[in-house]
Amino acid sequence: MEFNDMTSDTLEEDSFIIRERVIKARAIQADRYKGKSGIYTNAQMTTQQLRKYCKIEHTKSVELEDTMKKNHLSARAYDRILKVSRTIADLAGSEQISFDHFAEAVRYRCLDKEGWGEKKILNKD
Repeated sequence: MEFNDMTSDTLEEDSFIIRERVIKARAIQADRYKGKSGIYTNAQMTTQQLRKYCKIEHTKSVELEDTMKKNHLSARAYDRILKVSRTIADLAGSEQISFDHFAEAVRYRCLDKEGWGEKKILNKD
C-alpha cells in the first residue's frame, strides 16, 4: 500500500493490488459455485446457499441483531447484507465471515439508503 499524503491520512491500495484481490475473489466464487446451474457470484446465491456459505459466529448473533435494529434494516436487507459480507470476506481471503465484514456491508447498505431512500427537499431561501 502507498501512503497518499496529499489528500488524506489513510493508506490506499494500488489499483494493481486491488485488481489481484478481485481476481482471487472471483476465483473463490467460481470454485464455490462450480456445478451449480446459473450461480456464478455471491449476489446470485439462493436462500439455501446463503445459509450454507454465509455463516457468522453464533457468539456474534446479539451484535448482528442489534446492528440490524439500530439501522432499521429488514430481513430482506439482512440477506443482501450477508451476500455483500461474503464478498468482502472473499476479497480479504477469509473463509469465515467476521463481524467486521458484516459491519462493513451494513455501512455500505446505510450509504445506499441515504442516497436512494428518501427524497430530500431543498430550502429555496
